[in-house]
Amino acid sequence: MSQKETDAKFKETDARFKETDKRINDAFRLFETQWGKLIESLVHGDLIRLLQERGIDVDYTSTNVKGKKKGHNFEFDIIAHNGDEIVVVEVKTTLRVKHVKQFLQQLKGFKELLPKYEKTKVYGAIAFLNEADNAATFAEKKKLFVIRATGDSAAIINEEGFVPGVF
Repeated sequence: MSQKETDAKFKETDARFKETDKRINDAFRLFETQWGKLIESLVHGDLIRLLQERGIDVDYTSTNVKGKKKGHNFEFDIIAHNGDEIVVVEVKTTLRVKHVKQFLQQLKGFKELLPKYEKTKVYGAIAFLNEADNAATFAEKKKLFVIRATGDSAAIINEEGFVPGVF
């Protein structure tokens, strides 16, 4: 086999590897997206009841609230409402401290992004299936409701007497 033929085979093999990597990455993204939707569904199904049990008398929800303002795209997974109060819920498959920090930044700018809630009391909640780095404890210390998806439902796991922060 000549050097030209060898080079051509290497290029062909390299192209196949790149295509395989792309397909694997695409499949992984699809899997993560579908898994995330499942977790959102588990949390959403019990959210009104869970929050009412914690003294937040919400009565309806909005999901996948998306928009663009001042050049910034935003998305909120679930918002539970009652007119005077809302709970903004971020849903993660695996919760990490960096996710909590990012969500807290979003909450700080929430009323600027959605001014119709300017006079509304805003609480935050983070929901997840798995956690890393004691992220749930970190979230509770930051005054967020902490919701764990479990089996076919969800549960708020904050300590008894937890008082949520207003954002």
